[in-house]
Amino acid sequence: MTDAQLIEHLYNRFNARDIEAVLAALAPDVLWANGMEGTHVQGTQAVREYWTYQWSVIDPTVIPLNIAATDDGAQEVEVHQTVRDLQGVTVLDEVIRHVFRVQDGKVVRFDIKGPSQLSSVPHG
Repeated sequence: MTDAQLIEHLYNRFNARDIEAVLAALAPDVLWANGMEGTHVQGTQAVREYWTYQWSVIDPTVIPLNIAATDDGAQEVEVHQTVRDLQGVTVLDEVIRHVFRVQDGKVVRFDIKGPSQLSSVPHG
């Protein structure tokens, strides 16, 4: 599986809320952007906790539009992110960029290359 295929798989499984499939593609000590707080979490357990919380307060869908390798070997992804509240009302609709670093077939780092408005969405 290429890095781009891995990333497409991650978005597909994230949108399906298949957390186990996504976590299986992450390095155990992955550094993952927490878009709701504007910080990072580290490790798959922290990513699990972040998503479990996120999905309890908002309903995000993230669709990759374009995946391109950068000069330094990362994968930069233009995404369409739609966030709904738990009643189904759209509270955010934006196109932003995500950056993935993959080593040995696992994501080791994920960053949001904003600007994203996700941190401004009310979430408890």
